Amino acid sequence: MSASGMNYAPKGKPNPVVKPGEFVFAAIGLDHGHIGGQCNGLIEAGATIKWIYDPDPVKLERYLKMYPGAKAARSEAEVLEDQEVKLVTSANIPAERCPLGLRVMAAGKDYFTDKAPLTSLEQLAQAKEMVEKTGKKYAVYYSERLHVEAAVFAGQLIDEGAIGRVVQTMGTGPHRISAGSRPPWFFLREKYGGILCDIGSHQIEQFLYYTGSKDAEIVAAQVENYNNPDHPGLDDFGDCVLKGDNGTTGYFRCDWFTPDGLSTWGDGRTVILGTDGYIELRKYVDLARTKGGGHVYLATHKGEEYFDVNGKVGHPYFGQLILDCINRTENAMTQAHTFKAAELSVKAQMFAEQARGIVRKG
Repeated sequence: MSASGMNYAPKGKPNPVVKPGEFVFAAIGLDHGHIGGQCNGLIEAGATIKWIYDPDPVKLERYLKMYPGAKAARSEAEVLEDQEVKLVTSANIPAERCPLGLRVMAAGKDYFTDKAPLTSLEQLAQAKEMVEKTGKKYAVYYSERLHVEAAVFAGQLIDEGAIGRVVQTMGTGPHRISAGSRPPWFFLREKYGGILCDIGSHQIEQFLYYTGSKDAEIVAAQVENYNNPDHPGLDDFGDCVLKGDNGTTGYFRCDWFTPDGLSTWGDGRTVILGTDGYIELRKYVDLARTKGGGHVYLATHKGEEYFDVNGKVGHPYFGQLILDCINRTENAMTQAHTFKAAELSVKAQMFAEQARGIVRKG
């Protein structure tokens, strides 16, 4: 497990859904270390990485070493013009993810971006328009559910009716700031989108998924900069209350206050309350008990249970995404759900910024 969430790139057991060379993809934009997780997931599901491109030669060389079967593209255009490439994945600067996605889809390819997938409602409208125009996918790496076995297992328990009808979720998304290793864009709200838009998007996506909400309203949201006066554009704390269209509620908190003594980059947890029980996820660590994640606690009318799911559940999203791209289905995640999580993340950030009187520079 990486000490920094910036480089969180899980590896799982290979579970290919296609043969070598049957589904070819490329990576463009290596600004965030999540690109490793995105590529790992696709490769483990059988996809073949052909190209890697970034204007920074240092980043490019690093990922070419990680994926020696890939070639260095000379330009973005070289990738987009290659008809063999079916999907482009990216973890470039958040504010630039939607513009790249528009170019990818216009070139006739599906797009798989890191979260936050966009940083404004204007970008959301542009993405929706391009999806409608081209029929291509705008998929998002909401890794705190899709690439965490405890979170996958929780969804399976809910589907089986283990805790009855879900009525509320509570989530924590703490991260270690590691300020000295962060690029300049990390501290510019106009670039990263704000804490609720960025890492809050994980939490909002989970709320929608676990509660079965198709839409929600932002009841309350706030952001603060408590401990980083040298970086006034950084939100180092944010929280939010949501009300789902089916009557469910959600609360989450995100922050950049993970202490250096913690064995991982963040003690991410989720509590899912149902009418017949509840689930607690300790995703990355069981504090002061055991290093590593995969901890699921379940309480029902029948009693209490603990599950260590590390290495046992897998990450089915990636194989489903590949097959969705081939078959033009929506089994991995619907486009409506993908965009709704992004929309609510932007709206939560806007709500919080308006409450604080924040005016963006760009």
